[in-house]
Amino acid sequence: MKHSLLSLAAAGALCAGLPAGAQTVLTVSSWVPPTHSLSVAQKEWCDLVEKNTTGKVKCNVLPRAVANPPGTYDAVKNGLADVSFTVHGYTPGRFVLTQMAEFPFLGDASEPLSVAFNRVAMKYPQFAQEHQGVHVLAFFTHGPGVVFNTKRPVTRLEDLQGLKWRVGGGMVNEISKALGMNVTLKPAPDSYELLSGGVMDGTLFPAESIESFKIDKIIKYATTFPGGLYNTSFVFMMNPATYAKLGPAEKKAVDAASGETAARIMGRNWDKVDRRAFALMQANNVQVTKADAKFVGDVKSRTSALEAKWVQDAAAKGLPNADKVLAEFRSEIAKASK
Repeated sequence: MKHSLLSLAAAGALCAGLPAGAQTVLTVSSWVPPTHSLSVAQKEWCDLVEKNTTGKVKCNVLPRAVANPPGTYDAVKNGLADVSFTVHGYTPGRFVLTQMAEFPFLGDASEPLSVAFNRVAMKYPQFAQEHQGVHVLAFFTHGPGVVFNTKRPVTRLEDLQGLKWRVGGGMVNEISKALGMNVTLKPAPDSYELLSGGVMDGTLFPAESIESFKIDKIIKYATTFPGGLYNTSFVFMMNPATYAKLGPAEKKAVDAASGETAARIMGRNWDKVDRRAFALMQANNVQVTKADAKFVGDVKSRTSALEAKWVQDAAAKGLPNADKVLAEFRSEIAKASK
């Protein structure tokens, strides 16, 4: 396996003009544009690591991704990149426990959700065990999921049916099917092509994504839900051999920038762009509908069985008292939201 932790000589070539001294250069990959909140947040993490190590650990952010979104986990595992992130749902069946963070109506912002998710997932070793082959830096989520489409206002359950929807996989796929939606699993960066070409009529996204994936002028209708219709769980990760080669002080610095700190960085950047996206929708005359109590109630009745199924599936994956872990997660969201 070719390992991407660069030698001192290579680091010198990449970082010409940097002060002399032993340096570690981390190869960092992102499959979203450089301006996307995730790329910005990942760069912020890199800057914090560099600051924590007084320049001994730096990042080389690659100009293009080393793999497509579904292949990113294995790319980090195999050393094609030292650091990156991915959506758990992009590889169906691989991750079960992390679907805990994807249920409807969990919260109205990414930062408290991400902090709560990271606290609980880091507390129980079964979550890390589900991530064989990578060193987990942090768990996080995007902002509350919104229903976007190009065809008609969605104000009731029946309006979701009869249209073709792109979803990112994971629990949102199960939620969509429970609501009777016709869904196709595709990575987020494919959305512009799918929607502009009429292959898909709509997509489930956080607000941020209409700007990030340049669909703000294609989308005509949006429906928001209190706490979000769904969420998406992510892992921020490092190649384990890269982490193992760090010195004790460097490990400590990376650890200090990771965990809850990294979850906050990811969430805060996401929330900032979510807020901006609603202003963009207004500027582009997107018709935004807030789901009423009847619509919310119908969604709850259709999706309530999914939590019970997750509790069973999580127990089968070795997580004891999964129902209590889910309740603890909701309690942590409430604490982080204050």
